[in-house]
Amino acid sequence: MTHLPPPAEELRLIDAELWQLDARRAQLLARRAWLVARLPSLPPHAPVPSAATPAQPGAEASAPRVQNLLLLLGGLLLTIAAIAFTLVSWGHLGITGRSLVLGAVTVAALAAPLPLLGRGLRSTAEAVAGLALALTVLDAYALHEAALTGVDGTAYAAGASAVLAAVWTGYGLLPRTAVLRLPRPAALAAAQLPLLLWATAADAGRYGITAALLVTAACDTVVALRAPAGAVRITAMVGAYGTGAWGALAAAGLSWTAGGPGAGARAAGLLLFAAAVALAAARDERAEGHAVGLSTAAGLLVVTALGGTARPALPVTWTVPVHLAFGIALLAAQRAGLPEPVRRGLAVASAAVQALAVLWALPLLALTLMGPATSVTGVWSGAPGGAREAVTAGEPWLPQLQSAPLVLAAVAAVLALAVRDVAWRPRALTGASALGWGAVVVVPVALDAPYPAALLVEALATAGLLAAAARSRTAGRAEALPALVLALLTSVSLALLALPVRSATLGVLTALTALFAAASLRPRLAPVTAPAALGYGAALACALGAAAHGAPWHTALLVLVVPSVAALLAARIADVPTTVAVEATGAAAGLLAIALAVTEPAMLALVLSACAVIAAGTAVRADRRPAAYAATALFALAAWVRLAAWDVTAPEAYTLPVSVPALAVGVLRRRRDPQASSWAAYGPGLAVTLVPSLAAAWTDAHATRPWLLGAAALLVTLLGARHRLRAPLLLGGGVLVLDALHELAPYLVQVADALPRWVPPALAGALLLAVGATYERRLRDVRRVREVLGRMN
Repeated sequence: MTHLPPPAEELRLIDAELWQLDARRAQLLARRAWLVARLPSLPPHAPVPSAATPAQPGAEASAPRVQNLLLLLGGLLLTIAAIAFTLVSWGHLGITGRSLVLGAVTVAALAAPLPLLGRGLRSTAEAVAGLALALTVLDAYALHEAALTGVDGTAYAAGASAVLAAVWTGYGLLPRTAVLRLPRPAALAAAQLPLLLWATAADAGRYGITAALLVTAACDTVVALRAPAGAVRITAMVGAYGTGAWGALAAAGLSWTAGGPGAGARAAGLLLFAAAVALAAARDERAEGHAVGLSTAAGLLVVTALGGTARPALPVTWTVPVHLAFGIALLAAQRAGLPEPVRRGLAVASAAVQALAVLWALPLLALTLMGPATSVTGVWSGAPGGAREAVTAGEPWLPQLQSAPLVLAAVAAVLALAVRDVAWRPRALTGASALGWGAVVVVPVALDAPYPAALLVEALATAGLLAAAARSRTAGRAEALPALVLALLTSVSLALLALPVRSATLGVLTALTALFAAASLRPRLAPVTAPAALGYGAALACALGAAAHGAPWHTALLVLVVPSVAALLAARIADVPTTVAVEATGAAAGLLAIALAVTEPAMLALVLSACAVIAAGTAVRADRRPAAYAATALFALAAWVRLAAWDVTAPEAYTLPVSVPALAVGVLRRRRDPQASSWAAYGPGLAVTLVPSLAAAWTDAHATRPWLLGAAALLVTLLGARHRLRAPLLLGGGVLVLDALHELAPYLVQVADALPRWVPPALAGALLLAVGATYERRLRDVRRVREVLGRMN
């Protein structure tokens, strides 16, 4: 039931609620009055709408938006009409009439905003001013078509755009029209064209056009820095960034394609001019939010300019190193007295140049590491002529990549020496180590060193990286991981590089196995180095088998040494990740041995048996008991392969070796746990033999297997009944019934053929009547049978 407070308490609550509602209403009314007073669509003397007036339900746009849209559409329609009049109806009037009509309409459109502004119709004045500006453009076009047809169109467009920019600027600066927002941005937009069009008309070439773009961008930059916030400043910024980017890209293209020192110097002058403009803008206080980006662009432009100047005079190999040197030189600005955003932008520019240089050098590093993989198809085919031949496989060599080691080493030195920030210092040192490793690895290929020298360099690099990872006793696994990853990459490349020569292959694989095994003595390195040692050991076993000219199945016996060693090591290692990694590597080596022996059944059975022994030994450990399932499966597979090799086709020969151990395990389980289900203890072992034998008996033309199967099923059924076990009773009884049906099937077919057609329906009807007559008693009997089975285990 609802609880009602006393009258006095309820009255107090109602008064408090009404006071809150009155306070909120007063607040909303004050806010509404303030908003209504500032609506541009209402004159100052318009009455404030009543607060009680409900909002129009269908209004989806405010009045100012509707007004501006109508004015915009009206101005566009009038502009389109003026264009149509100028282009289509021009020929119906003489030159005097045409000049008077367009001049009068233009003067009227330019003068119309003045009275409109006086009446407070600013939006309408803006629309009419836009129409007037469009009419001035048509006037310029009409003047050229009527009286100046002999003047070059591009030159006339340049002069006309300059005149229009000046006229619109003057019009926008008049005392009465200064409040209009359209004329001055439009004048600034028109001012983007004169220099570009004059350069095009004067056939100034690519250099002249690029200079015109950059000068225009510089003028836009000055306006953007001087103009107050508003449409003029936004237009100037758009023009500065647009024409500046266009001109800078054009100048960079000129620098990159310069065919001589003179052309490179002219392009460098343009780039340096653009850089000076960007840097001057970045140092201005009014460009605070753009200082980093502008100084970054300035740094990149300076590097491009100086590098482009030196590029024509140097071989192609030194193009990237020269640009990289100028990029690194930008870091000297960090000590100059420049504003902090400018210094940060120059640092970003330097980092960008270095990153691009590293990206340019990465293909050679990838070729050095992955190129030897092509020698897999030509194992032990003979020593290559040099390091380049070993990694390129006869493909053409790019001479510009010769300076890649210098590039990688230079960037590594910068990371190691220039980055002093506490947070970034460890990452910089890691990057420097990786780049230094890359520089060392690619040196033999860049210099086309002899083949043994390439092997020696990668071997020393692998050993050095492992030593670096192991030298600190306090460093954790995370700190050592980069060096370990690089060591693995180098070792894989070294192993592939050694494949063309037999002695090199055996020596390198032996050295790598020993090297990673020694590194595994450090527990924090073992999760990576121990599996690597086992992997190289498996590869060494394969190489030894191939060197001895043995068959693959003979090599499989050598490979089995690796999973054996892995099982022994895993039992002695306390670190869980290392144990898992070692066991996984041993399992992979076991699969490799099985794959090598798969073509020889006798040897495959031996290999499977050996793998089963290893798995069984692993299952002895308390934490690896599930390995017993793998051992059982491997033993069964070994027996099956051996039987198949002996051409044995009887299914019992394959199933009994599995059923007997499974039943023995079931007996042991039942002794330890008497409550265990007979299905879990005996079901798998019985089904493995009874079901395949039943399938074979149904297709067997002789009586031996069915009689033996029936005897076995009867024995199983009796044992299940004697010990009251559900699984033997049901499985044995089911197989016994099906086997009996198989034996009686011919006689049943003969009886069915001898009976009249009406006998089966009659028998079915009689059966239904009998069942119906004794339904209750049958149900009681069924319940009793179910209870008996339920009491069985």
